[in-house]
Amino acid sequence: MDKYAILRQVFGHDTFREGQEPLVDALLSGRDCLGIMPTGAGKSMCYQIPALAQEGTALVISPLISLMKDQVAALIASGVPAAYINSSLTPSQMSLALERAAQGRYRIIYVAPERLETPGFRAFAARANLSLIAVDEAHCVSQWGQDFRPVYLRIADFLAALPKRPPVGAFTATATARVKEDIERLLALRDPVTVTTGFDRPNLYFEVVTPKDRFKALWEILSRQGGRSGIVYCATRKTVEQVALKLQTLGLPAARYHAGLSDAERQRSQEDFQYDRVRVIVATNAFGMGIDKSNVSFVIHYNMPKSIEAYYQEAGRAGRDGSEAECILLYSRSDIITAKYMMDKSEPNPDLTPVEQARVRARDLDRLNRMIDYCESTQCLRARLLRYFGQQAPDRCGACSRCTGGRYAYTALKLPAPRAIRRSAVGPADEAPDFAALPPTIPYEEDSLMPVEAQDGYVWDTDTPELLPMKPGYVPGKGIVRTPEEELQEQLFERLRSARLELSRKTSLPPYVIADDKTLRQMTQDLPTDEEALLRVKGMGQVKVVKYGKPFLKVIAAWLKEHPELAPRPAAPQAKGTKAAPRDAQPQLPPGIVSRGLELGLSFKDLAYLLQRPLEEIEREAGKKG
Repeated sequence: MDKYAILRQVFGHDTFREGQEPLVDALLSGRDCLGIMPTGAGKSMCYQIPALAQEGTALVISPLISLMKDQVAALIASGVPAAYINSSLTPSQMSLALERAAQGRYRIIYVAPERLETPGFRAFAARANLSLIAVDEAHCVSQWGQDFRPVYLRIADFLAALPKRPPVGAFTATATARVKEDIERLLALRDPVTVTTGFDRPNLYFEVVTPKDRFKALWEILSRQGGRSGIVYCATRKTVEQVALKLQTLGLPAARYHAGLSDAERQRSQEDFQYDRVRVIVATNAFGMGIDKSNVSFVIHYNMPKSIEAYYQEAGRAGRDGSEAECILLYSRSDIITAKYMMDKSEPNPDLTPVEQARVRARDLDRLNRMIDYCESTQCLRARLLRYFGQQAPDRCGACSRCTGGRYAYTALKLPAPRAIRRSAVGPADEAPDFAALPPTIPYEEDSLMPVEAQDGYVWDTDTPELLPMKPGYVPGKGIVRTPEEELQEQLFERLRSARLELSRKTSLPPYVIADDKTLRQMTQDLPTDEEALLRVKGMGQVKVVKYGKPFLKVIAAWLKEHPELAPRPAAPQAKGTKAAPRDAQPQLPPGIVSRGLELGLSFKDLAYLLQRPLEEIEREAGKKG
């Protein structure tokens, strides 16, 4: 198959995302490449598609066991023979995996970097027909990156020892200019095709809240999440224990995860979260880097991280499937003291000289100061993040708390009465109490952020004054208010999710491996009634339709029987001489929006920028009122 057939039939997508195709083409033509793409941009497809389009076995070097398991499970679910080789296997399992790999039975093999140094694996690699080698999380090779791993420095030696070096691809989501240079040099990439797609994640909403009571603020945010999945990051193990216990005591099942727990409990917590048995996991930064769960809808930082790199990587675990998601940071100046204390107590890196240690310390303090600047800035949060990574950004994004006034600045709530709980008393997801059943909110006596009011789909910042576009359906203090049609889609989405959960139990695969939330939401819009229509849903390749399609089609058929008015109707005949409006045509400007903007002292250019409309349209609208 060619690259387009693989994209459609295996992965269920019609087109490549930004930056993917040049990287695929580089590896297919035998060139090295370096891909710097944000989380959720589809980095894995950049090496998986070339691996399937040519003979041989692709080797993927990945630092985390959990990530390997997720990726291999997803590939197998899509009909791709794949395996992983790491310390989680018994000696006999590892021997069998290497034997099958030597026979060419796998198209893709994931391997931990430590495994590259073992004689058995080196012997296998020397005689294997390697189509390509991909280095995931490539920033780990740089001592200036936040996840430096000395073992990555020895990857170049492994490549040099191969009888025939295949093309090498390096991939990362976060890399400053210095880290990028280190990746190219320390991995010995040869004239790589480099693609940097930018760091922006338009589907993520960013907010910084400075609450009087941090836990009440957390509870307020969780009370609005419905049945969605999310992560709560805490700075210390002690805080993880306190927050998880409070949530459980108040009736919200939440898993906990930190390095002080046993391997068995960490594994259980991770699997409970991945399989949607619990919808919230409270964790330190020990959790997440290797988690490929695509339907994380919110990431809440209970404490400020120590750097923007760490924050953006952790926050970026939300919305990996492209759905809208929230990244909320609860900030207090006491976080600065905690961060500095943890820096002072951290173990020095034995691989660095005293001079290098001093430089790293200075760099860490500078990163902390930049993180503080982000939390205390009155400017657009997205612009702050993007400019930190060297990317240009407009002064306003319209999707952060500094641009819209904030989603969580207006309400708090009375906590329910605690109840006795046991740590192990977390049942299946369909038996656990839903977020929607949490207690209602009550108003704060004082607002912590500037007041705003919603008019005609826009937010008026009466302090600046500025006119700001607002997310469809969003009302300050109330969140997203759905239309009747959206409510029906949400009900169907829940039924499809239940069908997916049942498939997950039968197949022992995480739900998002079968179909992510974005795929289910497209089903609620397209309402496919047969396999051919289901194939047109993004994320549903041929193998997935055959394996998992029938339960989804059954749910949709029953839904359409209940709601015959929702059945797709043929388009009305078009009048002669007219043209259909483009699919992305913008709706008309709300009545009076331009005149009110002019009354506030905004220029035509200001309004054109804020309303994202051509200047001529603004001038024409103003002329009507004249």
